[in-house]
This record gives sequence, C-alpha cells and structure tokens, in this order.
Amino acid sequence: MRLLSVFFVLETLIVSSAVPVNAAGTVFVRPQVRVTTTFADFNARVMDHWGGGGGKFVEISKDSKHPFQGRTFGGAKRKEIGGTRAFGSGYPYGGGNQSTVAGRPFPFGTWPLYWDQNFMNSSEYGPQYDAIRPGGLLVYVPLRTTQDHFNVTQDEVYYAVGDRDSLLLIMISYVTWCHVIPAWPSKFDPTLPNSTIKLENVVQYYRASSFALASPTYNNTFARIPNSDTKDSTPLPDVMEYSPFRKCIDNVTKDALAIMNKPPDTRVVSILTAVFTTLWWVAGCVVIGIFVGIFYILLFIRGLLWYGPFFYLSNLWDRYFPDPEIKRREMQAIREARRREITYENYP
Repeated sequence: MRLLSVFFVLETLIVSSAVPVNAAGTVFVRPQVRVTTTFADFNARVMDHWGGGGGKFVEISKDSKHPFQGRTFGGAKRKEIGGTRAFGSGYPYGGGNQSTVAGRPFPFGTWPLYWDQNFMNSSEYGPQYDAIRPGGLLVYVPLRTTQDHFNVTQDEVYYAVGDRDSLLLIMISYVTWCHVIPAWPSKFDPTLPNSTIKLENVVQYYRASSFALASPTYNNTFARIPNSDTKDSTPLPDVMEYSPFRKCIDNVTKDALAIMNKPPDTRVVSILTAVFTTLWWVAGCVVIGIFVGIFYILLFIRGLLWYGPFFYLSNLWDRYFPDPEIKRREMQAIREARRREITYENYP
C-alpha cells in the first residue's frame, strides 16, 4: 500500500502541483497529460484520464519546427480506442496505407509504438524523439494479481506497454479495479535481443497502436505480416481467452487510458468574456454612483450642521426653485447694467 500511495502522489504531480487532494490522497479532478505541439505560442492540448475524447482534430502548426508538423491529431472518441492484435490497428481515421504506420495522423494525441527491424516503418517514432513523445518515453510494467481476487496461475502475467505518464496514471485504475500489484515501470527498448516484450507477444493494441497489452507466453505467428487491417492472428490460449483478470485489464484500459480531449469552445469563451466584462463595467458604475451619492449626502449634512436647517434649506430652495418675480427683477437689473456699460457706443 505504500507503493500505491506513491503512485497517487505521482498522479497528482503529473496534473499540477496545485491540484486539490484530501487527507486520504483522493484527487478531485481527473489526471491529465499536457501535449505541447508548437513553439509559436506554446499552445497545448490535454490528454484526459477517463476522458471522452472527440471534437474536431487540429493540425500541428507548420511554424512549430515539430518533426511531425502538418499532421493532424485529436478528434477520436473513447469508444474507438480498441484495436486488434495487428500493429497499426485502431485508427479511427488516417489509416491510409495498411502496410506502414509512417506519415499517419495521431487521432488520440499520441504516437504509435515502434518495433525492432523498423517494422512497418515504425522507427519514424523511435527513441530519437523520446524527449518530445506525448506522455514521455516508452515504458512497460508487469501486471500481476493474487488468487485472493482472481483464479490465476503464477504464470499469468501481462505487460502494459506505452508512454510513461499514461502508464503511471492507469496503474492507479489497474490497482483499484483489477487488484493489480503495484509496480514501477521500466524503459522499453524493443530493439534489444533479450527484450522482455516482443512484437509477437502483443495480445491487444489500443489507442491507434500507441499502447499495448502483451504476454511473453503468447506467440502470434501472424504478427510480422505488415498489414494493420488483417484479422489473422494466433488464437489466445484458453487460460488467457477466458481469464477474468485479462478481461478486467482490457476493460479498464478501454475505459481509463488517457486520450486527447476535444479543444475548448472559443465561442463560449468569447461570450463569457463579453458577459463578465459588461458585468464588471456595470458593477464599477454602481460603485462609483454609490460613492458620489455618499459624497453629496455628506455635503448636505455638513450644510445643515454649519448654517442651520432653516437657513440652509431656504438657500437650497431659492437656488433651485427661485421666485419668478425676483428672477424677473434680477434679469431686468442685469440688462440695465449692460445697457449702461455700452452707452459709449452712442454717438451725438
């Protein structure tokens, strides 16, 4: 359980150091992986653990200096996450040439795995780009359980292969729902001759072949056929085919694996910005009006106290509501004074 607690801490760190967490270690928001695709404005999209995906796909900016600039990414939905045992399967769009994965888009926001011998031109996504691979470098982690929860043999061990962040996040779900024994991931290098996981060991691909479930005891003799559309594969042994443990892992992977969210609706943001701006100005005007009103009230009170109520109120009344006869006499006096001032213009 101590290792599980560490995974919870890592899960929150991947999201943000400001994510609220209670004393029990419960994260109040879904863990996320940010994917930056351009240096022009450092625009980023979010891959969401348990997210639904969907929305419009977008293009990697051509001014970003990204190795895959111009390709589209995102737009795939959660229900489209499952592939087959054929590498290159599971593309909701952009499958194109079924004999290669080179040049393909990234429907779920991540790149496909790569295999030894540049199988299906997968070295295009090789370790030379680990530093910018969405979710980090490729890793693998063993998935074991105990007979306390499933009727499994000691040899029934599966391996999840994918980017580091996705595996760290989904490990929490594996532990929670499938009672997987927590384990730290190891770097995945399929080019090593003694690699734990080989192409022929893959039981299922997910997320446009960017994530895989494998077992060293399974050997798919059709795996080296460069055709991502093939349905041919070596049948699973009965112990795997009908294993509740494998089915649990498969279901959790399809439900929880991080995929790219739909882009934010800029129209809603614009509307909300206009509404809040208007409310801000209205509130400012109201506050100013209140202060002006208070100022004049204080002046009124000062006049009452300084000159006395009767005198002050009489002056106010005379100022704003003058007697018509008095007003007429004042105007006549003004005109007479003006006439006397310009008598110098009268000639004999």
